[in-house]
Order: sequence, then C-alpha cells, then structure tokens
Amino acid sequence: MKILVCISNVPDTTTKITFTNDNTQFNTSGVQFIVNPYDEIALSRAIELCEGGKGTVTAINVGESATEPTIRKALAIGADDAVRINAAPRDAYFTAYQIAEYAKSNEFDMILCGRESIDYNGSQVAAMVGEFLDIPSISIIKKLDYDGSTATIEREIEGGKEVITVSGKFIASCAEGTAEPKIPNMRGIMSARTKPLQVVEAKEIEQLSKIQQFETPPPRGAVKLVPAEETARLIDLLHQEAKVI
Repeated sequence: MKILVCISNVPDTTTKITFTNDNTQFNTSGVQFIVNPYDEIALSRAIELCEGGKGTVTAINVGESATEPTIRKALAIGADDAVRINAAPRDAYFTAYQIAEYAKSNEFDMILCGRESIDYNGSQVAAMVGEFLDIPSISIIKKLDYDGSTATIEREIEGGKEVITVSGKFIASCAEGTAEPKIPNMRGIMSARTKPLQVVEAKEIEQLSKIQQFETPPPRGAVKLVPAEETARLIDLLHQEAKVI
C-alpha cells in the first residue's frame, strides 16, 4: 500500500498577521511556520495504516525551498519520503493541479490531506485533486479503515453518521478524530535528516484567480458591563447600539 499525504506550510496559530505591498502579500518576516494541523491528522492516520510494514507514506508539498523544514517535520513524524513541488502555491487550483500531476506518474492507493489549511481555510484542494485525477473525493472524514482494497469511511452529518465504502483509488480530507497527531521522537528527528526528499519542478497551468487585497478585521471595541438586574438597559443596548435584535 502506498499513501500520498498533502502537507501545507502554514503560519503558527499564534502568529501576528500583517501584509505588505499595499496589502496584497502576506508578510512572512519573523513568522514561524508549521505543518498544517489538519494535515498532521491525515499524516498520522496514514502512518497508522502502514504500520508493521503494510505500506509506505509519501508527504508532498507545493512550495519553495523555505518549506523544507516543515517537510522534514513530516518526515520526523513518520513519513517514509517526501516530494516538494518547486513553486509558490498561488491558489488552490494551482496546488491541486501540481499534486494531481505528480500522482498521475506515481502510483498511490489513496491520497489524504487535511480538511482545510488554517491560513486560507478554503477546503478546496481535495475536491480539485479528485476532479483532476477522476477519482472519488470524500470530504471532512472522521474515521478511515482500509482492508487492502476497500476503504470504510465515516463522516458526521446532521443527526448522525454517514458510512461510505470506496474501492480503488480515492482522496479524502481528514478532520479531528481521524487520528491523534503524532509527536516526533528523537529517533524520528534524526532519521528525517537522511530520508529522501525529491524536488520536482512545477507544471505550467493557467492562472484563474488572483488576490486583489487582504484586509484585517477592525479592532475589537471596548466591553460594556451591564449589571444582571438591569435587563431593560441590556435589551436597549442590544437593540439601539449593537443592532443585533
């Protein structure tokens, strides 16, 4: 069994976000980057499925050389090897196309990724990869089992669970609960230095979207405390000032 896991290079959740070039570009100065947490879940489940010599896990990232420390983190967690598509990921369409092109020339039984990246929260890549490869795409899964030919997948739906079986190749985006993120140990960190990391040049594709401008949300206003016994005043503030009722 061979599993391809898509890895995003994202800012740490505590990062203070700023922009440059007239608010058209994310300012990476001083930013600590990490493996996208949802992708860590997907990677952890892939490693579990391949434990005991049942298969191999390849991590793939679309990014420039600055993303290699993040890729090495994925190798330290337990991926067997990794691939970096040498290009800045300009949008989800471009990223999905590069992943699909690599997957076309390299056989994989399944492709896993996180439900979304925590920077853009687009939730688009998995579905686009599925379309490019003409394979089933299952989004926001909570459980994944595989018997060597058929995958049994659980998703949460309103009021219950949806159980799906998939035979053949597929791509799935993983949410919390699919697996517990693994913490790299010292042996994993040391071995990550020597695990194969292949660099592949990106394929040309038409650019269909472009970021016009980023905007940060307005700063939060001051908090008004209303005593519990002044219900009428609270209602008046919600109606006249906050305009939420």
